[in-house]
Amino acid sequence: MTILTEQTTPYDDQKPGTSGLRKRVSVYQQPHYVENFLQSIFDSLDGVGGKTLVIGGDGRFYNDVVIQIAIRIAAANGFGKVIVGQNGLLSTPAASHLIRHNQAFGGLVLSASHNPGGPDGDFGIKYNIGNGGPAPERITDAIFARSKVIDRYKITDAPDVALGEIGTQSSGEMIVEIVDPVAEYATLMQSLFDFEAIRKLFASGFRMTFDAMHAVTGPYAHVIIEDMLGAPKGTVINGTPLPDFGKGHPDPNLVYCKDMFDQLMSPGGPDFGAASDGDGDRNLIIGKNRFVTPSDSVAILAANAALAPGYAAGIKGIARSMPTSAAADRVAEKLGIEMHETPTGWKFFGNLLDAGRVTICGEESAGTGSDHVREKDGLWAVLLWLNVIAARAQSVDQIVRDHWATYGRNYYTRHDYEEVDAGIANKLVDDLRARLSGLAGQNFDDLQIAFADDFTYHDPIDGSTSAKQGIRIGFTDGSRIVLRLSGTGTVGATLRLYLERYEAADGRHDLETQAALAELIELAERLCGVRERTGRQKPSVIT
Repeated sequence: MTILTEQTTPYDDQKPGTSGLRKRVSVYQQPHYVENFLQSIFDSLDGVGGKTLVIGGDGRFYNDVVIQIAIRIAAANGFGKVIVGQNGLLSTPAASHLIRHNQAFGGLVLSASHNPGGPDGDFGIKYNIGNGGPAPERITDAIFARSKVIDRYKITDAPDVALGEIGTQSSGEMIVEIVDPVAEYATLMQSLFDFEAIRKLFASGFRMTFDAMHAVTGPYAHVIIEDMLGAPKGTVINGTPLPDFGKGHPDPNLVYCKDMFDQLMSPGGPDFGAASDGDGDRNLIIGKNRFVTPSDSVAILAANAALAPGYAAGIKGIARSMPTSAAADRVAEKLGIEMHETPTGWKFFGNLLDAGRVTICGEESAGTGSDHVREKDGLWAVLLWLNVIAARAQSVDQIVRDHWATYGRNYYTRHDYEEVDAGIANKLVDDLRARLSGLAGQNFDDLQIAFADDFTYHDPIDGSTSAKQGIRIGFTDGSRIVLRLSGTGTVGATLRLYLERYEAADGRHDLETQAALAELIELAERLCGVRERTGRQKPSVIT
């Protein structure tokens, strides 16, 4: 094996977002683009010599090509071992677990999460640190800084690794271990949940459908839900990962899973429906005649976590991203535990989890997880829901209604305006930001603004500060309007508008969500002018 030093020139667009570097596949296919970014990652790390690196992805188009490049660059940069999921597959939470279980130095997660795949779709690379979680901003900032000046990368001339063959191989002097992507993760799930109770639930005639969306969770769901828990074959649909996700959009929401929603709303439909996204870190939960919003799901799972053996001693705290509804806050208050509000991005939960300050974390964008790994975990959320259903012997609808009767209901929605002209989107946000200081105290019909700010997060563990994390406009009755630019798109800009109002435990909980928030939706347009300034008459997606 020879280590080659190849000359290169930098690209100016390799700034990682909230979940790594996401671009069109065609961007990644530019000469040296992948090599530049991977070398920038390794140049930003200290002490990799002889250490272990985990590599895997969601199986999307270009995944296999990039894994082979990553192996050769890792070998050239002195890693002693890489662990790779068979056929290059690893769900994001499974990758996090492998990093932690093997005490690896870090890992490369190759995914663009819920974004479309295929030759004309998206690709992504994210670096995770030794705790199994996404790299913090100090590392991603260093990676970006290095990428702007990089002039060479190191790579070996070793042949490709046989990714389909479980066992030990080598790439030059470096060991390459190909592992079953499901086995260790399934063992972890079995340690957390009452599998016997869930098996009895299925044996009683309980019916479920799980849509893997031709993405990475298919193999996991087949093994865990059908083989280990005894759900009938066919419970898992679209369970074979495909490079283009079967020409679908692997985002588990009511737009891309409408067929499932319609099935659950029909008289003869199953009792429970769930889905996960491209890389397995998001979830969709629907019961018979009841869609569960991601924000409510976080709160309900936190309130009922002690029903699962892995959380029987109780949870230490809850953390949620700032745009996520305050439903979880009311659970934390009742349980007498810590509650933390962080910026969007799972990396902000890492310090709190490592310090033992929180157990359950969640984001309104369908991400839920716990301290078992350092990523959100779609299948974990589904299994905890099944454990709760089995333990309470109630339907999803009954569980949700009981929760509202105890804690009240946070009516909540998110309006996404996708692929907006970036200049228009940034100007809109900047103009609103400039007006914030004068909004507090203003009255709009029956609503009075209590505060208006641009959210700044002060990490209680390491003291770091993250500014400009989203505009918040709060009202005296507890309602909120939040506006922020998403960092997960690859074309133009995505404007996200979040709206929330609280209805007390003894209030009315049966209103349709958009109707319940109609007054706030119109006020948001008066304050922010999204429709007027973007020219969009309606959001691209409403969740």
